[in-house]
Amino acid sequence: MHELTPSTFQGRLIQTAFITDDIHASMRELTRTLGAGPWFLRERGVFPKQIYQGQPAQTALAIALGYAGEMQFEIIQQLDDSPSVYRDQFARSGYGLHHFGMAATDYPAALAHYQGMGDSLVYEAEVANGARVGYFDTHGRLPAMIEVIEFLPATQAMFGRFRDSARDWDGIDPVRLRA
Repeated sequence: MHELTPSTFQGRLIQTAFITDDIHASMRELTRTLGAGPWFLRERGVFPKQIYQGQPAQTALAIALGYAGEMQFEIIQQLDDSPSVYRDQFARSGYGLHHFGMAATDYPAALAHYQGMGDSLVYEAEVANGARVGYFDTHGRLPAMIEVIEFLPATQAMFGRFRDSARDWDGIDPVRLRA
């Protein structure tokens, strides 16, 4: 059995992510039902470095991040027809839960941890602030994929700003556009 210990893995669950065909409707529903928000939305983006199934990729996405308490919710809408981890999940189970995000200060160690558990690294990208993310297929061991998020200081600061904005949020300005 592979146990998580500080010497083998520096990670913690920080995110629950969903895929959708209507990011605006999903933001509204998660706000109405769970009180999540405000949402920080990038309406369209293509990460500069993406590798899907070992091949370069250029998947275009809309991504929204919001908090309910300490839990970050991510909503992803794929905007093109390219092969992707999002299309794969949709083919298996439709829209809904996609992955659990694990913050890791030691990205290579976290990748090695999940690979050592028999999980397959199926997608990697460079995202905001130069951080890397890696998605693992858990082969049915979990109801969703695992995303390892490289938790750089800039990533921690950005997520901290999003979380802090949710603490005393009054429901005004529920969607805040990001470049």
